[in-house]
Amino acid sequence: MASRHFYIQLIVRVILITLTALALAFAISKMWYFTLAFSVIFLVSQVYALIIFINRTNRKIAYFFDAIRNEDFTLRFPERVAIKSFKELNQSLNRVNGLIQEVHLQLQIREQYYQEILKQASIGIMTYNEKGHILFSNPTMEKLLDYSPLNHIKQLAQVDENLFKIFETFEPFERKQFQLTNEREQIHLAIKSTAFTLDGKSLLLVVIQDIHKELDEKETESWVRLIRVLTHEIMNTITPIASISDSIIKYYRNNGKITPMEELEEHQIKNTLKGLEVIKEQGGNLMDFVQSYRSLLHVPEPNRTIVQGKALLGKIDVLMSARLHEGETDFQVLCDPEDLELFIDEKQIVQVLINLGKNALQSVGDTKNGKVQMVAGMDRNGKKYIEVRDNGPGIQPEVLEEIFVPFFTTKSEGTGIGLSLSKRVMQLHGGGIQVHSVPDQETVFRLTFA
Repeated sequence: MASRHFYIQLIVRVILITLTALALAFAISKMWYFTLAFSVIFLVSQVYALIIFINRTNRKIAYFFDAIRNEDFTLRFPERVAIKSFKELNQSLNRVNGLIQEVHLQLQIREQYYQEILKQASIGIMTYNEKGHILFSNPTMEKLLDYSPLNHIKQLAQVDENLFKIFETFEPFERKQFQLTNEREQIHLAIKSTAFTLDGKSLLLVVIQDIHKELDEKETESWVRLIRVLTHEIMNTITPIASISDSIIKYYRNNGKITPMEELEEHQIKNTLKGLEVIKEQGGNLMDFVQSYRSLLHVPEPNRTIVQGKALLGKIDVLMSARLHEGETDFQVLCDPEDLELFIDEKQIVQVLINLGKNALQSVGDTKNGKVQMVAGMDRNGKKYIEVRDNGPGIQPEVLEEIFVPFFTTKSEGTGIGLSLSKRVMQLHGGGIQVHSVPDQETVFRLTFA
């Protein structure tokens, strides 16, 4: 409706200008000087009025779009004006302004919603431009990289030089894995990127996820499957041995009666007995070996209760004291805070801690001023943990990744199943076990609880 009145006024003004121009031309031809002067003045005033009319409308629209661009929705046009066309135009602009304001508020609410989702996401999310300036990084990203705030990818060089090189040369849709080592643990990062354009600028979206726990679970699952196969094969081996034993025994029975001794030669009896002894010994060894596998495969689900951390470590202190040699090794327990509570299966965790404590004491056995500490606490992220520390010779880097493999051991005695069993127990608790070792300085086994 506003545009209709605008066009009517515009047409009327153009018609008046045209008529005035014709009158001016007629006055010039007739030499009517008075009419000529009047026509010139009237023509100029009409052109000036037309310019003012159009500029007034354009100025309002320009102000309107400038306000929209600056997200200023307080601009209101007066609706009480004498000219009806301007009144309707102002009403239309105010109505459009209200609609855009409502849409803008909805977009702001939606943006806050998405921002909150990104902040609470369990994966790290980061966007940066071609110059390396980081436009966004969520708290999970800063927590994974242990660096805050993140403003430029060059800061990643302070975290790890190789990690910075990955980000510096990252290509769109590229996937990489990286093992990040900090003071306490090693974490495995899965990194992938996606390119997109925003406001005409090319950006790279990088997503990082800690897959350490997933890798641990996959590794354990693989070993469980392997052990089941091995158990099956070993049992298949034991069955023939038992069958052979039964067959040999039958040589000495005939129709349910024992074969008379006079019908057997002495060397046959001796050889038969030796064979039976070998079969029995091998069968016993195999059964013991199978039982070791079964202890790993059949770890029961934890029967968890709330346990006081200080009382738990006190119990371990008493149990480990019998293994100490007076004056040779210092064994200490510490719980901070003292009211720390753990939701665990106490029997299972006690076995894990005894195994780790025993290993630590063996490690410092030949170390001067050997020291073993068992510390329970809570990190800055609120995650509860128990650490077993020793100052023994440590674990060599090439062995570090193998120590949790079932039946792997560097000792002359033992089955090599203790750490594998401990890892399985921690996984059933929803936590994990990590190791950090600096040869001849410190070795730390860290149990983390969900």
